[in-house]
Parts: sequence; C-alpha cells; structure tokens
Amino acid sequence: MPIRDIVRKATWTAVYLLFILAPLFALLAGAMPPSRSFGTEFSEALGYSGLAIMGLQFGLTARFRHVTAPWGEDVIYHFHRRVSLLAVGLVVLHPTILFVIGSKNLALPDPIWALPLGAVFAGISLVSLLVLVVTALWRTRLKLSYEAWHLSHIVLAVTAITTGLLHMVAWGFYLEDPWKRGLWMGMAAFWMVLLLYVRLIKPLFMLRRPYRIVDVRQERGDTLTLAMQPEGHAGFRFTPGQFGWLTVWGSPFKITGHPFSFSSSAERDDGHVEMSIRNLGDFTRALKDVDVGRRVYLDGPYGAFTIGAPTDMHVLVAGGIGITPMMSMIRTLADRGDTRPLVLLYGSKDWESTSFREELAALQSRLDLTVVHVLSQPHAGWTGESGRIDAALFKRYLPPTYADHEYFICGPDPMMDAIETALRDLHVPASRYHSERYSFV
Repeated sequence: MPIRDIVRKATWTAVYLLFILAPLFALLAGAMPPSRSFGTEFSEALGYSGLAIMGLQFGLTARFRHVTAPWGEDVIYHFHRRVSLLAVGLVVLHPTILFVIGSKNLALPDPIWALPLGAVFAGISLVSLLVLVVTALWRTRLKLSYEAWHLSHIVLAVTAITTGLLHMVAWGFYLEDPWKRGLWMGMAAFWMVLLLYVRLIKPLFMLRRPYRIVDVRQERGDTLTLAMQPEGHAGFRFTPGQFGWLTVWGSPFKITGHPFSFSSSAERDDGHVEMSIRNLGDFTRALKDVDVGRRVYLDGPYGAFTIGAPTDMHVLVAGGIGITPMMSMIRTLADRGDTRPLVLLYGSKDWESTSFREELAALQSRLDLTVVHVLSQPHAGWTGESGRIDAALFKRYLPPTYADHEYFICGPDPMMDAIETALRDLHVPASRYHSERYSFV
C-alpha cells in the first residue's frame, strides 16, 4: 500500500476518533456534578458515546472523496452499517443498565402524563432507533422498496439523533457548564451541516452538471447499458473499476440515487461514460422504459476497486453482474495497448444469460486475454467449466506463482467469501486481492 494512503487512513481515523471521544472527555473537564454509582456513570458514558457515533454517521455517508479514497466507498458504507449497530447497542445499553441497577431515574411518575420531557425524548429516540435497525436488517423480508426504505431511514435517523440531543439537554446532568452545552450544540450543528451538504449543496452542484443519455443497448442476461454524455460541461475522468450514483427520474435533490459501476473504457477523454445495469427489481426494472435523450445526473467517480498497481498479470473474477467493473478494466487495458497477461474467470448461470460474451471473445484479439466461463447450469454438450470458481480452478488456469498476481473480485457475497478463502489457502497476501461488495443497503 502506498505511504500516502497509509498516512491518509491514519489521519482520517484519528479525526474520526477525535470527533467521537473529544465531546465525551470534555464532559469530565471543569466543574463536575455530584458523583453517583459506577453503574449510573457507566450507563451515561455509553449513552453519550452512542449519540456521538450516531451523529457522525452523516459524515460517513456524505461522499467526501478525500475521506473515502483510501478505503473505497463500499468499505465506508459497510463500516457505516457495522458502527451504526454498535452505536444503537450503546444507546440501548444506557437505559438497560439503569434498569438492572434499579435507578430511580426510570421510575414512572403518577400520573403517567407527568413524565419528564427528557424521558419522553429518550423514548422517541429509542423507538426510532429500533425501527431503523429492524427496517435496515430486514428490508427485503418487510418488502420495502429501496426508495421507501431510504426515505424512512433518513427520517428515522434524524428523529433519533434530534430527540437524543433533546433528551441530553433536558436531563442536563453533565451540561450545567455553558461551554459544555455549547460544545454539544456545536457538534449537533456540525451534524446538521453534513446532512445539508448531502441533501442541498451537493445536489446544487450536480444540477449544473447534467448528463444526457445518448444510447441504450440491450445486453444478454437481462442487462441494459446506458451510454451518457455530459451536457454543457467536460464531465469527469474515472479509473476503471470505479462507480457513480445515478439519478434517472427527477432532479438530484431526489432522496435516492443508485450506485452502479462504470462499464466503459476510462481512456475516453470526452466525458462519455457507460453503466451496464441488470434487472434485479425495484429501480432497475423500470430502466427498460428509459429513452435516448433523457437528462440524468451522475455523482462520481467513487471507489478504490481499481487497477494500477505494478503486477505481472491481472486476474479478474466476476460473478453475474459483477462483470461490469471488469468490462471497464478490460476495455481500458485494450485501449492502452497493455501487453501483460489478463485472465477473466467469469461465473454465470447459463450460456444464454452470459453478458458481453461476444465482445469478450473479440477483445482477445487486442489483449493477452484468457476468458474462462464457468456455468452453474450448463446446457447439454457444454465442454467448458461448470460449478463454482474455486482454488482448483485457479490452479488449472494460473501460473503457480499465485502471490505475484493482482486479483479483483466482484459478485455475490457468498462467491467473494469463497474466493477470498481460496486465495488465502494459496498463500496470496491480502494486499494482492481486492473485493468490490456492491450492496449499499
């Protein structure tokens, strides 16, 4: 890994920890309230920590390229999901510990409508968080569309954090000092600025940089390629393997954009970009109705799943629609006249649904490219590979110095997990293989 990326990772990690821990430690400075039991103090610390982590989630999803570049946007989003669960766990533990130790703060008043305002805010915050977690983890089972889930996710997150802050201020045990109260209010203002940046400022810039669909191509495997050209501006340059957020219907102020990998060559200098999108339901199902000439909006490029490191050969492992970033890599290398060996291990359901198979065959005349198709449901008479991509397949098609190659893996999570395990068994260091886990939900 380049020293620059190591320094950037360390710097942003330190900044992240500073924003989480500094407000907590600030509560311990200056004048202190009367001491209480360890359980009560520990519970309070968990609550404050959980709230700080939740507020900073707006920053993790704000798509700041300088922040996400060292890791990749997919890694940041997966971290966002994991740390969100941690934050919710800390917040839930806060009242749970108070209940276990029999804190009088949880005693219900008589009559019940005399409940303190701070307790009401706490209840609203906790319920919002629990609903947020349930809808995020079981969106598919609840049959929520991506768009409906995304809107509810934002509303619930804002509600939970706002009422959590109001609970903290109303209770005010550690916020008697004006400067402490001001610090937390400043943090809250910072969180809201991050949200406004994502929902107002960034869309304003995108509104002035639209794209126009210039071609729509039907590919095998129920996949559609949208070719787009910048309108009134130069567009952006991307690195093969990166992706962008696409808004087809409506303005960039629309709540939900959709992430798709670029499938075109990165060598074009006219701003032209293509995305190849498989019909997987919801938004992708409606793309068949998109017409040439429609104005769309692109936010990108993002992602660290890119070629460029020195290596003796590239090994691309794709499953299903995971072929799209690989097509960008292959097309780019062909346009660059790259002479290094390139192996594509491509898993598909069957031969007829194998996207880009004709173009891949043609590209073999421009590159030192070996394409190995692996079908999970081969037809009668199929003489190629079938089943799953595994270590045995690597041994059949790759030179035995496995640790010298650079590997790129994109497809369903179970497939990528299995391939990463196979590479570890072949003693390939983790720095030599890269996975693009393209689910952001």
